[in-house]
Amino acid sequence: MKNFETLVDATNDLTKRGYFANLSLEGDTIDDKSQDIHMGADDFEIDEFYRFEGQSNPDDAAIVYGISSSKYNLKGILVNAYGAYANDSSSAISAKLHHGQVSDNLHGSDRPTE
Repeated sequence: MKNFETLVDATNDLTKRGYFANLSLEGDTIDDKSQDIHMGADDFEIDEFYRFEGQSNPDDAAIVYGISSSKYNLKGILVNAYGAYANDSSSAISAKLHHGQVSDNLHGSDRPTE
């Protein structure tokens, strides 16, 4: 996995590699509003992710996800907060984003709690 200094560097790199959709977490779906696509947990894969700590406050942090969906033939970027501004949804989407593939690749204190 690559290392980036900033969230902007990560999103720019993903865009250069074809992750064009601007995705958002909307309750129980990840959406591409420009195409009116609403993906459930089984409709996408997390290809890669990058974690960033806030500059002045460790609670101000985010994860940038490179997400693809063969069902919808798209690749996109989702930026999701964690820490103080985290989405506290208990949906299958949140479980996939914060546990599944992500947990398998995080170590020690990075690993989310259940």
